[in-house]
Amino acid sequence: MSARTAIPGVVLALLLAGTVEAQPMYRYINDEGNAVVAYQVPPEHVAKGYEVLNEKGVIVDVVPRSLTAEERASMSSEERLAREAEDERKRLQAWDQSLLLRYSSVEDIEAARDRALRDLRIRVSILKGKQRSLRQQVENYQAQAADQERRGEPVSQAHLEAIEDLRRDMAQAQRSMVEREREISEVVASYERDIERFRTLLEVVELRKRMARNDEPGAED
Repeated sequence: MSARTAIPGVVLALLLAGTVEAQPMYRYINDEGNAVVAYQVPPEHVAKGYEVLNEKGVIVDVVPRSLTAEERASMSSEERLAREAEDERKRLQAWDQSLLLRYSSVEDIEAARDRALRDLRIRVSILKGKQRSLRQQVENYQAQAADQERRGEPVSQAHLEAIEDLRRDMAQAQRSMVEREREISEVVASYERDIERFRTLLEVVELRKRMARNDEPGAED
């Protein structure tokens, strides 16, 4: 047998033995909507997706079509919502753990709230006292300035500047009081949320206890 006739025989033997890797084929949909099987997918059809077939025509892989801009945006929104849901779950879990570590009853939370409010109200009371003192000083300076004007004496620039300084201090004290009052409202609302959440936790704990008792051997049906 010559070398010329031996080589095809070797190739045939390899094919029959399955040792030669067959070139994959692809199935895609053309512009007419028909399925086409070929050894390559035209570039203009790649984005539409296609199937990869082995030598027996069996699908071994599926390449999905490219997503549209709207679909990508929708997927991003779903992922964002999923992350937000997970963040909320973690926030509630941390909140519950904090409440159970710090308090043993609703009364404990109410006592903590009252302490926080007492401190803030003391600060407001101090600011109100400062406001009254500043107002009295302004009135005294204004009375002195009026006396000077009645006597025909000019009011000194230092006197006028002192009045303006006091008025600025009064305005600052007023802003501080408004801020403390806002903090009081926030503290009340925050502790109310803690109380409601803690009551919910207690109800869940009690429900689990009842369910555990019902599951015990000998429990009534």
